[in-house]
Amino acid sequence: MGIYEELVARGLIAQVTDENEIKEMINNGKATFYIGFDCTADSLTAGHFMALTLMKRLQMAGNKPIALIGGGTTMIGDPSGRTDMRKMLTKEDIDHNAECFRRQMERFIEFGEGKAMMVNNADWLLNLNYVELLREVGACFSVNNMLRAECYKQRMEKGLSFLEFNYMIMQSYDFYYMFQKYGCNMQFGGNDQWSNMLGGTELIRRKLGKDAHCMTITLLTDSQGNKMGKTAGNAVWLDPNKTSPYDFFQYWRNVADSDVMKCIRMLTFLPLEEIDKMDSWEGSQLNKAKEILAYELTKLVHGEEEAQKALSVAKAVFGGSGTNENMPTVEISADSVGILDAMIAAKLAPSKGEARRLIQQGGVTLNDQKVTDANTVVDLTDAAIIKKGKKQVVKVVKG
Repeated sequence: MGIYEELVARGLIAQVTDENEIKEMINNGKATFYIGFDCTADSLTAGHFMALTLMKRLQMAGNKPIALIGGGTTMIGDPSGRTDMRKMLTKEDIDHNAECFRRQMERFIEFGEGKAMMVNNADWLLNLNYVELLREVGACFSVNNMLRAECYKQRMEKGLSFLEFNYMIMQSYDFYYMFQKYGCNMQFGGNDQWSNMLGGTELIRRKLGKDAHCMTITLLTDSQGNKMGKTAGNAVWLDPNKTSPYDFFQYWRNVADSDVMKCIRMLTFLPLEEIDKMDSWEGSQLNKAKEILAYELTKLVHGEEEAQKALSVAKAVFGGSGTNENMPTVEISADSVGILDAMIAAKLAPSKGEARRLIQQGGVTLNDQKVTDANTVVDLTDAAIIKKGKKQVVKVVKG
């Protein structure tokens, strides 16, 4: 089985142009491909997993990835899948976010001479002369076709700014530029990007000839990974300071039963033969599958040591054997504290109102006893263990 056939078998591919040529290039390690990442936050999220693991798979098969940091396109904002305009970021914010992305990507992709490249489209987009750009590429785009694009339809109902309307042209120009500068012959992206990405393919062929070998592939997800059921939450960060390795583990450990095998197939590097044997798992075996998924993905992002710690905490706490030295811990400088304040400090609730609601619904325990009174006082003479539902547990100690 070639790498292209493996991508199909893992359920990753949604739409392609020139399938036979794509298959031949990928399987023979001849693809120089890019995936773009707009810098809208200072960390990548769980939703970016598919793109990152795809780049790793293709590099392992001999293909050359280009990680495109969207320092320029982030200044415009992608309207795809949005009902409102994205927040305008400063150049300083974008540069900071781009550097954060770089450090996280290095855990997945091998950069260096003759290996993967990391480029920033601010290097060429911000230097463009507007009139020259219009003359060079503007004539290649039909406004009628652009307005029919799926990425604009939802925004047209509530109002699409001219700023965002230019996003397709900027993204298309990226492919056109990298095709000539770096020999980039293939682009990957979320399925919501199909219209934007076709614009790049058409621009290259109109400017450089119909025989220009440039191809487009979209994945069976949108650009933020949001077609994977419960697993796409953008609040789950790859930065351990924003989402701890344990919370990251628990996030994947608690995916829906209907999603777990899909996620294992798409996101882990377990052999397909091994995954196929798991397809018939039911009941308690699905919990084992979720544990495998959580461990494998935590190991990819945070390393084997952190994955093992998270696994041991989960087994100890949720397996009934009590506490664990690696359990997430928060310190409070007092001998005692109200349960509502303790939950906020432990990030189990964003506010007292939400903490009170969780208690009223019976979703909070203190030292394995259900909390029924929102005025409960937590004694910190000894460590206190607070659980929120079946997913989150924190040890609160006197600091």
